[in-house]
Amino acid sequence: MKQFRIVILITVALLISIATGCGPSEPQPITVGLIKDGVFDPEEWGKVYPLEYESWLKTKEPKPTGKTRYKRGWDTDEVIYDKLSEFPYTALLYSGWGFGVEYNEPRGHYYAVKDQIDVDPSRTKPGGVCLACKSPYHKTLTEKKGMEYLTAQFKDALTMIPAKMRETGPACIDCHKNDTMGLTTNKPHISRGLAMLGKKDVSRQEARTLACAQCHITYYVPRDRDKKVAGDATPPWTGSSWGDISIENIIKDLCTDYRRIEWKQKVTGFDMPYIRHPEFEMFSRGSIHWKAGVACADCHMPYRRAGSYKISDHDVTSPLKADLRACAQCHTESASWLKDQVFAIQDRTVSLLNRAGYAAAAAAKLFELAHARRDAGTAVDQALYEKARNCYMQSFLRIAFVGAENSCGFHNPPEAGRILGDAIAFSYKAEALLRQALAAAGVGVPESTNLELTKYLNNRGEKKLNFKREQEFKDPFDIEKYFTPDGAKGY
Repeated sequence: MKQFRIVILITVALLISIATGCGPSEPQPITVGLIKDGVFDPEEWGKVYPLEYESWLKTKEPKPTGKTRYKRGWDTDEVIYDKLSEFPYTALLYSGWGFGVEYNEPRGHYYAVKDQIDVDPSRTKPGGVCLACKSPYHKTLTEKKGMEYLTAQFKDALTMIPAKMRETGPACIDCHKNDTMGLTTNKPHISRGLAMLGKKDVSRQEARTLACAQCHITYYVPRDRDKKVAGDATPPWTGSSWGDISIENIIKDLCTDYRRIEWKQKVTGFDMPYIRHPEFEMFSRGSIHWKAGVACADCHMPYRRAGSYKISDHDVTSPLKADLRACAQCHTESASWLKDQVFAIQDRTVSLLNRAGYAAAAAAKLFELAHARRDAGTAVDQALYEKARNCYMQSFLRIAFVGAENSCGFHNPPEAGRILGDAIAFSYKAEALLRQALAAAGVGVPESTNLELTKYLNNRGEKKLNFKREQEFKDPFDIEKYFTPDGAKGY
């Protein structure tokens, strides 16, 4: 009897062993390895962390275009989407600036530097400082060479980087400590920004946002009075705080003095600051996901299983392009339902963006008219003019903020709507003041302003595209246009 029981126990143990051995095992965390100090090459890190490296290399692969509505992927390496044609008013508003010559939808992180090399030279005219968000070598070169590197011609700055790494975009060393693999930042401007916010202690979850925010923030390139580069990239966060970087404070900072002025707008002749990819500012200002404690990596680098290991997906992309797998970690609704919600938010945001953009373009053309009459000897009321100019600047910077932010409003729908609502109001106020000033000066102003968009779209040197003349925008006040599906997707 005793022997029989032993046989049964052994049999049961074998069955359990077989069952557990054939079933799926629990994913195992990656064992931390050692990377030597000063190793920049992702390929070397990949020898210790091959799964993450393989995942990171996928940012090189084309993403399907049909999964998103606005932030498109690319079918081949040769297909790059032109944002100036998608949003034609930007060609007018950015004329006189590199972004008015060539402004493309960004591709994967792998192409961050390569796209800079290939873009029209006007976009990299500031020089080495253009690599602030792009190359893992920026901090090291800034510390070693200072202004010699920051003000060098862009191609000369590239030669300061080892040949193998000249086209390498955001790399492992930008986000990870080489000894513990803990999260860190490698961009000087995020350190300056956090000091402005008074942010010292960073939790692990906050670090999972800051690793992305070190590049996905706006900044200005300090200039001297001749608009030549006079320092490294700096966030316009004066007066802001953690979780409250408002567009109002950003505009106040950017309009402080000449050091923030980077270009001259051609249609108005105004000296202008600029706003670049402010994803962190938009997301962190009280969005629902920010309040819920969600980090950038939760949505854009969700954990996934690789064999028997659990890794963070380093193929950084929109959740839409990854079939909303990241969303399923928290949301029980179907992927199709979630996608509809995203598109609804983006449609409303882009509709407001179009309305604001065309209204600002109309105001800009009236400034052009006012300046032409002034040059011909007909001056307008200076007080009205200055009020109009201030309103126009307030509108332009709000439009630039939402237009450069890469979620089309999804990162913070209420804030995007608030900013664009104010932009529309400021543009209309600027136009009303200009019309009043021009009428008082005896200048006749047509009811509808011809924006001459084809002139700005097709007059871009070698980068001009075949923008059909019959598409020229005629009436910026055709409100019904913006409530149609076609209107929401761009004129």
